[in-house]
Amino acid sequence: MDTVKPFLKYLQKFGQISEAEFNQWVLPYIKIRKFEKRDLITKAGEVENYFNFILQGLVRKFYLKGKEEINTQISLENHIIHSQESFHSRTPSEYTIEALEPAVLLSISYDDLEKLISYNQRMEHLGRKVITFTLVLKDKWQMQLVKMDPRERFLKFVSHNPELMQRVPQKYLASFLNIKPETFSRYKHLIKEYSKSPN
Repeated sequence: MDTVKPFLKYLQKFGQISEAEFNQWVLPYIKIRKFEKRDLITKAGEVENYFNFILQGLVRKFYLKGKEEINTQISLENHIIHSQESFHSRTPSEYTIEALEPAVLLSISYDDLEKLISYNQRMEHLGRKVITFTLVLKDKWQMQLVKMDPRERFLKFVSHNPELMQRVPQKYLASFLNIKPETFSRYKHLIKEYSKSPN
């Protein structure tokens, strides 16, 4: 139970679920999957079959634009990552999901998630809130890409994600923030200056 407890705590942010209820309703559907660094978790062209919660490690989601990899999500422990469109529509994924560090994922298959959220009204409500939350986060990020200039995006990201700045290769962060690598390098001198500001 200790291994999966972070997922219980994550679910409890969205609604009431006791440890006993979690063990009865959710635990039977959980699969623990382990990946080495650079392993592909989801391949473009395949249907995403898993809803994933990161128990350990660092994972990125990207698509190819020509030969360029465009990163759309970089997540660490206690975050959800999966190819959402593919998972929910049951169509081939346009995204690849890759482990940037050795990773342990708590995964629930599409069929099992359908069984889980139909188990009772509370689980259906909880599942809907989690899925809605992940979609809202995605929309918020896309809006920031449109509304903020590169410098604003960089500073906001740094202030909210100091651990990712330490753990993620710079080229992936630059792609994720839609900033040219040389511009990203130039902005790095702003980190100390920004950390001294009252905001």
